[in-house]
Amino acid sequence: MSTAIVTGAAGGLGGRIGERLAAAGHDLLLVDLDPAVEEVAAAQGARAVVADLTSPAGVEAVVGAAGDDVAVLVNNAGITRDARATKMTEAEFAAVIDINLTAAIRLTLALEPRYREGAAVINLSSRASLGNFGQANYSASKAGLVGFGRALAQRWAPRVRLNAVAPSLVDTPMTQAMPPDVLTKLVARIPAGRIGTPDDVAGIVAFLASPDAAYITGQVIYACGGRTVAP
Repeated sequence: MSTAIVTGAAGGLGGRIGERLAAAGHDLLLVDLDPAVEEVAAAQGARAVVADLTSPAGVEAVVGAAGDDVAVLVNNAGITRDARATKMTEAEFAAVIDINLTAAIRLTLALEPRYREGAAVINLSSRASLGNFGQANYSASKAGLVGFGRALAQRWAPRVRLNAVAPSLVDTPMTQAMPPDVLTKLVARIPAGRIGTPDDVAGIVAFLASPDAAYITGQVIYACGGRTVAP
C-alpha cells in the first residue's frame, strides 16, 4: 500500500486532509511537532511521527517511517507570527520562514528517492502569498512554496507532480484565535459570504493527489471563496 504523508496533521485542517487521503486507500503517515498527532492518528487507524521538521533529525525520522512507496506528500505544517513589517523581529520572521517554507523544502527533497511513479506533492500555500498587511513573513513563506513547487515541477516531471492549494480564511484553531471583530471584517470581504471549512481545502488536496489530476503540475488552486477577485 502506498504512503501518504501529511505534515501539520495535529490540527483540524491536516487531520481532515488525512481522512480524505486514507479514504482513497493510502497508508497514512501523520506528522506534527505536537504529540496530539498520535491521538489523531489512532482515531484514523494511521501511523504518526512526532517530529520537528526544522531539524535534520526530524526530517530523518519522517523519511525513515515513510517506506519506499510514497505516493503523496502534503506540506501543511505552518505557523503565524504577525506584526507590522517595521516592528517584526528577526526571530519572528525567521521562525515563520523556517517552519512554513524551509522545513517543507527539506522534507520534499529528502523524500525524492522514495516517490513512486506518478506521486503528488501538494504544498499548502495561501491567498496571503499575494501579500497581506502585517504578514510579511507569512506572505513570503507562502509565496516561496509556490515558487519552489513550480521550479521543482519542471525538474521532476513526469515522475512527480507538484502543485499548491492557496486557501483564504479557513475555520481552524489558528483562525479561531483571531480577535472576533477582526475575523468578522475579514469574512465580510469574501465574495462567497462565509469562511472556508477544512473540507473545502481537503477536497482539493484529495483531487490533486488522485489520478484525476494526472495532467496537472506546477499549478496553484486558490480555495478562497473568490477573495482573489475582491477589492
